[in-house]
Parts: sequence; structure tokens; C-alpha cells
Amino acid sequence: MSTEQLLKTPLHALHLELGARMVPFAGYDMPVQYPLGVMKEHQHTRDQAGLFDVSHMGQIRLSGAGAAQALETLVPVGMQRYAMFTNDNGGILDDLMVANLGNDELFLVVNAACKEQDLAHLRAHIGDQCTIEPLFEARALLALQGPAAVTVLARLAPDVAKMTFMQFQRVALLGIDCFVSRSGYTGEDGFEISVPAADAEKLARALLAEPEVAAIGLGARDSLRLEAGLCLYGHDMNTETTPIEASLLWAISKARRADGARAGGFPGAETVFAQQQGGVKRKRVGLLPQERTPVREGAEIVNEAGDIIGAVCSGGFGPTLGGPLAMGYLDSAYVALDTPVWAIVRGKKVPLLVSKLPFVPQRYYRG
Repeated sequence: MSTEQLLKTPLHALHLELGARMVPFAGYDMPVQYPLGVMKEHQHTRDQAGLFDVSHMGQIRLSGAGAAQALETLVPVGMQRYAMFTNDNGGILDDLMVANLGNDELFLVVNAACKEQDLAHLRAHIGDQCTIEPLFEARALLALQGPAAVTVLARLAPDVAKMTFMQFQRVALLGIDCFVSRSGYTGEDGFEISVPAADAEKLARALLAEPEVAAIGLGARDSLRLEAGLCLYGHDMNTETTPIEASLLWAISKARRADGARAGGFPGAETVFAQQQGGVKRKRVGLLPQERTPVREGAEIVNEAGDIIGAVCSGGFGPTLGGPLAMGYLDSAYVALDTPVWAIVRGKKVPLLVSKLPFVPQRYYRG
């Protein structure tokens, strides 16, 4: 796709002004890094606060008296904040965030590459039960992440300091009506801010003017989420992966599990329940290379005898960890912690140990 055909977020001109290196990502022209560089951007987010443009994500509003009940027929999580769309085989169509705006309104944030199919999925299954309104062009999405995020945002709206992890509320920032959730994708404390597209640059500039804040690109966003052990749709899960295989059982609320008060009622529930009770043949695990060689997505994983037992789904270098790290799917016989396995990198065997996730402790604010 040529650069002319790529979509642009409302902050595109600001990224260029800040000297970003732009790359195609999910159909958008996005900043992969700024002059600071990926390593320093990563560390700045860990130490202070980073501002990420995530406006390529899809924002959707559901409204009407039946909205919450209708959505519950599609996602196995009740009204918790992190959700998944599943297909009839239990495969993951997308993962998303769900928030309750009150007044029979729900607010969804879905992945950029999946937003059109997610919209079609919603319309096909629950379009007759509630109003489905895509906000793709109408709103931008900013993520302010890191230990200083709360200090910075509280200068604009003191009440955000009282919010805890995954809480969501309407907040006026610089007189702009925003939706703010205390969440993010870095493993750090922070906020995601939905802002009208026309006001996005004004808000971004105000946040970047604060001494603790630096602009951060997709490169550091990826290394931060990998250290936090978080899945990236299309890499660590897809339609061929179930929530049980992806180690995401925690995202299915107890009420919707096999023995719950409102068990099932979502696509693929029978498959998911059978796997929950009977186990799976493969599972997502953390992997720590025992050499300095980075292990990348797609690398085959073998046992001592050289039999293929899995593959890497995400891999790279962890600046905070100080070394390479990866996640992958392994045959269930090999998923116990500290099991030795090997990745094939350019024809050579690189030793790995199965590791706990996250690699770097998450620092969400739970009050």
C-alpha cells in the first residue's frame, strides 16, 4: 500500500512535526519511533510518562435498553472491561475493551485491523436489539502511560487520581468532553483517553508540554506490552486460537463459565467449556532465551530430540528485562515452568526456558 493510500490519525501532522519515523500499521501511517529512539522511549514510559497515539483503534458506541444484554450474547465476560468476540468454534475474532457509559450506552474499543469486521459482526448478531454507532472518524484515542501519568492528568482533572485500574468515566479535560479509563497496554499505571478528533491535537500538545511527558511510538509500545505478557491480536491469538489456549480464561467472568450462574450463551461456549474442563493440546507461555540471540515471531520450537512442539508468536528485546524475551504456543506436555526447549533461529538451536508471565511485574493502580 502506498503512503498516499494509508489512513492518517488526527495527530499525523504533529507526529511529523515531532520528527517521528512513520511506518504502515493496520492501514494507517503511524509513528514507530521519535528521535529519542525505541530504547529510551521504553525506559521513559517506565520511569515517567509516555504519550501514545492509538487513534487507529476502533471506537464503537452501542445504545438502547437492550444494549448490555445484547452484547452479552457475543462476549463471554458479562460487563467486565476486557472482552473477546468468539466464533462458533470458540476461536477469537478480536479482543476489545467494553465500558458502561450509563443511560443504556456501552463504549467499545476494538483493534484497528479488525474494526470493520467487528462492526459487521455486531450488526449481524445484535443490530436488531440496539443502535450500533461507529466512531472511527469522530474520536481519537490517546494513551498516557507510566508512573507519572496520574500526576500529569490530575493537573487537568484532579478527580482522575481517585480512579483505580479499569475504572472508566466521563471527564472534562481543557473543557473537552472525554471518556477516560485507567488502563493501558504497557503494564504500567496510566490512562486511555477518548477525545473528539477535532480536539485531539490540542489535548496532545497540552500533555506533551508537561515536563514528565514524551511522545512514544509503536516500537516501544510493542516492547512494553511484551514485557507485560500482553497479547497482540493477529500474533498471539486469532480465529484459530481459543481463550483457553491463549491463557485468557481469567477474561471469562465466573458467571459465564461452565459452572457459573449465567453459563455460556456466547458463540463457541461449548468448545471453550470442554477445553476448560478437559484441557488443551497447546497453550501460550512465556519463553526466555538463554542466550543473547533474539527469537522472533514464527520461529519453530523443538524439544531435545528435535521434534517440533510449537512456535513463537511474539518475540524481541526487553529493555527493562535487559535481554531477549518471547511468547509462544507449546504442546501441553512442555508448558511447565522452567521446561527447557529450543527455538530454531537461522538453522541453529537457541535454548529457551518456559517462563512465567508477565516478564516484568505489572504496576496497575488498584487503590
